[in-house]
Amino acid sequence: MAQQVYTLLVQVGRADEDGLPEDATGAALVCYASGVDEAEAVRETVAILKQAGLSPIEVTGHGSLDERLAEGHDIPEEERELMDRALEENAVIVAQMEPLFGDEDDEDDA
Repeated sequence: MAQQVYTLLVQVGRADEDGLPEDATGAALVCYASGVDEAEAVRETVAILKQAGLSPIEVTGHGSLDERLAEGHDIPEEERELMDRALEENAVIVAQMEPLFGDEDDEDDA
């Protein structure tokens, strides 16, 4: 089975020396990971993030490039370039990392 690149949204909690802002409760990461299937891409992503000192809590898969295109997603060229890099290097690419703060959830509950 050929390698594909999968788009993953990963939520991480706090860990010692994770590099997140002091008052952050965690972070959300957009990752592109290669694998023969999405499950392998998730396993590799979690392993890499743990090696980097992060604490993955939840991973949501958004499919391969072909799956996303079939669903009508508009995928910009810079995103495609990162996906190509992940495939060429058989790697996990963290494309975006957004710190999360505890008060964000409180606003949704109001």
